[in-house]
Amino acid sequence: MSDRLLLTLAVFAFFLFCVFLMWRGWRRKSRAQSVQVPPFPEIPAEPGEASLESTGVYISTTTAGHWQERVVTRGAGLRTGAVWRLHEEGIAIERGGAPDFWIPRASVTGVRKDKGMAGKVMGIDALLVVTWLAGDVELDTGFRGDDVDDYPQWIEALQDTRNDIKGGA
Repeated sequence: MSDRLLLTLAVFAFFLFCVFLMWRGWRRKSRAQSVQVPPFPEIPAEPGEASLESTGVYISTTTAGHWQERVVTRGAGLRTGAVWRLHEEGIAIERGGAPDFWIPRASVTGVRKDKGMAGKVMGIDALLVVTWLAGDVELDTGFRGDDVDDYPQWIEALQDTRNDIKGGA
């Protein structure tokens, strides 16, 4: 009986040690990224009326083109329930239990449907991914909407923005 208790305690201690190492690695990555990735813009006090709104799950933000390189600094790596609102000047991302942020329309460089991001793989075209610039760093931000039928409206609206920016430049 005491051998079993010692083995159980050893396994439990090993588990706690592994959790501690994961936590420490997450903090180290967060500190390193806080230098590389600028703070995300805050939602303006008066963003105007929303032309589109979708509810769902904020999946993650990763470095663009690297769907497994999760950005963890400043709460960006936390998967949460979210509401995305498209305004004339940008996208308001309101997250439950994590900092909200703003993606200015002028910084959007692409939009697409995808199947996976940062450890979350779903059905084909189950995610809406917006590629944008935060300072000089290009990022992908993923969202799993409650209604995937909204995605074409988001893609059309954001591609129109990109075309307006290219045409006006």
